[in-house]
Amino acid sequence: MSSLLEQLIEAFRVLPGVGQKTAQRMAYHVLEREREGGRRLAETLAAAVERIGHCARCRDFSESTLCATCASSARDAQTLCAVESPADRLAIEQATGYRGLYFVLQGRLSPLDGIGPRELGLDTLAERLAEGEVRELIIATNPTVEGEATAHYLAQLARRHGVRPSRLAHGVPLGGELEYVDRGTLSHAFGSRSEMPPEPGAGRRD
Repeated sequence: MSSLLEQLIEAFRVLPGVGQKTAQRMAYHVLEREREGGRRLAETLAAAVERIGHCARCRDFSESTLCATCASSARDAQTLCAVESPADRLAIEQATGYRGLYFVLQGRLSPLDGIGPRELGLDTLAERLAEGEVRELIIATNPTVEGEATAHYLAQLARRHGVRPSRLAHGVPLGGELEYVDRGTLSHAFGSRSEMPPEPGAGRRD
């Protein structure tokens, strides 16, 4: 195997979930059938790495100082949603009617991995909350051990600045059956149960 081919295979392994065999198949496919596509990939990847940075306001990926969401006057600046990654932000944007702004942590608190408040940009978030415009911080971190620890930290940070923290509901999935729900999810859902609102017109006597 040529040295350059070995370098190409090793380069593909930088992608998450790509091992030696998968990287080898990718390299062979590009060289055998997609050389033009490989050139486009290389050019686009080089341009993206060079030109895409982080929004100065929310830390999401952006080619400009402010991303399109932060620069939009149509968004509700009083509501801020904290997410772990740009992928999480996109999921919320596509699945909900949320019209507020975001703060992308680019990770979650993990002392063992050397990820603390500074690495998540929480000093920037604190400055933003201190401006007084934000009224609610929606905490949308994932329901993992690190995600819950991060959520607790964010809630404390919000309260220190007079901002109301709220947490995404976690529990039994829509359409799911209790016997198939894992124990952790079921326990969390049971402990976080809430009162059902009355039906419209219930209790009314004509």
